[in-house]
Amino acid sequence: MLARRPRNPLQALQRRTQELKLQVDGLLSESQLKEALEASKRRDIYQRCIQLKRAIDENKDALQKLNKADEPAPIGNYNQKKEDEHSLLDKLTHQLQELAVSISRENITEIGALPEREEDDNSAEEDEEAEEEDDDEEEESEDTGDEEETEEEEKQEHESQQQATGKEYIAIGDFTAQQAGDLTFKKGEILLVIEKKPDGWWIAKNTNGNKGLIPRTYLEPYNKEEGQDSSEEGSEEDTEVGDQTAEGAEVKQRTDSHWNAVRKAISEINTIDVLTTMGAIPSGFRPSMLFQLLEEGNQFQASYFLQPELTPSQLAFRDLMWDAKAGTIKSIPSRVSFILTLWSCKMIPLPGTSIQVLSRHVSLCLFDGNKVLSNIHTVRATWQPKKPKTWTFSPQVTGILPCLLDGDCFIRSNSSSPDLGILFELGISYIRNSTGERGELSCGWVFLKLFDASGIPIPAKTYELFLNGGTPYEKGVEVDPSVSRKAHGNVFHQMMMMRRQPQLLVKLRSSNRRSRNLLSLLPETLIGSMCSIHLLIFYRQILGDVLLKDRMSMQSADLISNTVLATFPKLLEQPDMMDALRSSWAEKESTLKRSEKRDKEFLKAMFLLVYHNCMVPLLHSTLLPPYRWAEEETEAARWKVITDFLKQNQDGEGGLQALLSPHGVHEPFDISEQTYDFLGELRKNTA
Repeated sequence: MLARRPRNPLQALQRRTQELKLQVDGLLSESQLKEALEASKRRDIYQRCIQLKRAIDENKDALQKLNKADEPAPIGNYNQKKEDEHSLLDKLTHQLQELAVSISRENITEIGALPEREEDDNSAEEDEEAEEEDDDEEEESEDTGDEEETEEEEKQEHESQQQATGKEYIAIGDFTAQQAGDLTFKKGEILLVIEKKPDGWWIAKNTNGNKGLIPRTYLEPYNKEEGQDSSEEGSEEDTEVGDQTAEGAEVKQRTDSHWNAVRKAISEINTIDVLTTMGAIPSGFRPSMLFQLLEEGNQFQASYFLQPELTPSQLAFRDLMWDAKAGTIKSIPSRVSFILTLWSCKMIPLPGTSIQVLSRHVSLCLFDGNKVLSNIHTVRATWQPKKPKTWTFSPQVTGILPCLLDGDCFIRSNSSSPDLGILFELGISYIRNSTGERGELSCGWVFLKLFDASGIPIPAKTYELFLNGGTPYEKGVEVDPSVSRKAHGNVFHQMMMMRRQPQLLVKLRSSNRRSRNLLSLLPETLIGSMCSIHLLIFYRQILGDVLLKDRMSMQSADLISNTVLATFPKLLEQPDMMDALRSSWAEKESTLKRSEKRDKEFLKAMFLLVYHNCMVPLLHSTLLPPYRWAEEETEAARWKVITDFLKQNQDGEGGLQALLSPHGVHEPFDISEQTYDFLGELRKNTA
């Protein structure tokens, strides 16, 4: 008996594509009557869309890996047939996306996408691991230790989630059991959550005592006294699963990593799943982890790290000391002190037309592979419609460059960690056209380690950094799987694929004597814009005068009357106000004589005068809208108020006239505008 001839790989993929086309056509025909279908049936169609989309993506990946050399017999027009097959798969993907969008408008935007079941994810991962087992065998052996640590962290996380049980939730939609073990419920029904599983399917019990799995996207916290009115107030509490028990007692949170921000990002995964399924974003995009950290409080803001740090004894300042001979604060060297320039980002995947991008930016911070060790500094990127996949920094503009666009950053750190490096996260601020929902997405990240295995600093040069997808706590995730980094084909093909990889170009520059002297006057740990460094130094010098030179007693902890110290941290978190201060100071400095510019005390006195005349009245003006990130209309309105005020200030008699003018309206006076509570502002040493 003759052996059966093996089927050509391309022919096998073509047959699979035809099967998928038949399934898509059948689903489209079935969905023509979707308006007359029940909600559960529409949800079923939506889930089948997701499954078919995954199958098509798998076929695309397999098609991408095909090589003419893999065929047992020659095939004519091989490349053309591959292109035709790829076009057909793209067409099927587009049809599914349109269908998913129409279904999601009826179901998902009202209730929320169903979370993927943990067992489905595990099986998919097992299949991928089976296919790539031979290629990744060495990498798996290296990552064994990291995987064990991750499993231990997930175990602790799961245990903390199990403690937050026994809480009542109200159903915001009807849900019909999809498989054995699910719990059916109706809208408005009160459910008691027994266990909160990390995959988004929670175990709950209804009033009849029946138990089962339910999707958490159908629930909102229920308050017996206030009823459903409290659901909005409890939604924020719901995102941080496991932070509190049912009795309100606090559960100790992890402090060795930033799991709060990670959990909060995971809580938004349903929205990301919807956008990914619709084809609006690549599968490697995630909710921005660094943005979540910034929302937690001020501990990752520059204003926090600009404050002095206490010694372990809490009796003296660790990084603010007085030089009696020079009559100013002492220079403090640090382990890391250099200048970094952001050049550009290349081949960044484009989001779909269903979302509008409000801002493209890069956030960077010091990182040791486990936790953030500095403030998070953000630089906004610009782009041209002709090259939408390329982001650039520090564009050539007239006048003073806005500090938000300045790609020149200073980096300072005194951390002794051998794994110290810079974490870059490329992000976009977006708004969904269909729902008006705003959000922050990570378009990829990369970690640049600053020291080699011997503890020697890496050289100052330009680095071409290839981006990873997912979060810094995920491994092996690509930003866009359609442009895989894994080697396939000949060398030329591999080179072409590498050129299509998302990447970030940065340059490390060693500082000269002048810049080293300037940087040494700053705190030991800080990241910021080079264009604002002279303003930060003025603030530090004023801190030294008030806390070290002029304070009557070093043991006194009384409130200090000083407007600059009290309000400058607020200014630092508003880039347009920092631009206004830079502009006002540059104008004043241009009128000074050369001898006056060499007099440090005179310069400090002039800076205080400019600050009180320009910034104090403007900061508390009711005409100035509150600062909001990535809102173009708000940014334009704020800048108009700022420029109008600065122009009037030039023509008038300074800030006093603005404060006493009958036409000016300001916020009611608050004592916090004038008093500096250094004990409340200082950073505590945790060493």
